[in-house]
Amino acid sequence: MKIEQVLLDAYQVRKTKAQKTVFIEYVKGLCAEHNLPVNVEQKGSTRNIVIGDADNASVIFGAHYDTCANMVVPNFITPKNFLVCILYSFLLAGVLFAVAVAAGLAVDMLLWKGLYSPVFLIVLWSLLILMMAGPANPHTANDNTSGTATVLRLALELPEELREDVCFVLFDKEELGLIGSSFFASKHKQAAKNAFMINFDCVGDGDALLFVPKKKAYKAAEYELLCGIAREVCDCTGKELLPCKNGQAMYPSDQANFQKGVGVAFLRKKRFIGYYMNRIHTKRDTILQKENLDALVAICRKFLENKPHQAVR
Repeated sequence: MKIEQVLLDAYQVRKTKAQKTVFIEYVKGLCAEHNLPVNVEQKGSTRNIVIGDADNASVIFGAHYDTCANMVVPNFITPKNFLVCILYSFLLAGVLFAVAVAAGLAVDMLLWKGLYSPVFLIVLWSLLILMMAGPANPHTANDNTSGTATVLRLALELPEELREDVCFVLFDKEELGLIGSSFFASKHKQAAKNAFMINFDCVGDGDALLFVPKKKAYKAAEYELLCGIAREVCDCTGKELLPCKNGQAMYPSDQANFQKGVGVAFLRKKRFIGYYMNRIHTKRDTILQKENLDALVAICRKFLENKPHQAVR
């Protein structure tokens, strides 16, 4: 059974301390079975799972393993259509504001005069907190069981000779503001500065493969190689490749904490809107196209086979 199915069946929700602990023990067991070095790096309640030697890695494959809060409306993302992305953000903010205003007015008019302002603020902040840290979304197929499974598959399926200067990292607390990857970058400063980092976030739903590089990543020879190999694999698998230049797309995720970071996602496409991602952060996040993960594993393997190996010192 592929590891993505195991995660969907038994480890799909990873939000509470207990849930994360169960998942961490599962990963430790996998690594022990395959003789892989694994370390849980902890700062406070933040726990990153590090497979390999981060300080001597020239390539880092990463993904966040924490689970987002359940939302009534999806986190609708259009990385290459800035206008739609901004309009949706304003629409969502307007809905939250309207709910808070309505609650404040209702209390002020029906229960107690003078309570509008405190009720408005309480409701608004409560809604914002629920969006960030509320009850776990029970379905996380795309966000980010797909990315978590991709990193684990790479760690387990790559031959030993290709793992010599590679590190695999599962970050905690991305949903709360890239906390886990920020902690990792502060602990492994040279790796965060020099390693070529590929971050898988929502790679399970869609047929258009998006690469979003930071400036140093875009200028690196590794990015050109990655795009060339990805184009070959996509041509063979019927996928579309969307390699971006720096600044051509918005995709906030853990690659932001690495100078040579590349964000990776799969998107859908619709007329007028263009390329988009929906369903995530809601109970409708149930789609994980396993062929997407197969394609990513193939791309990363060929990338490592063709990339000169040079450890970060």
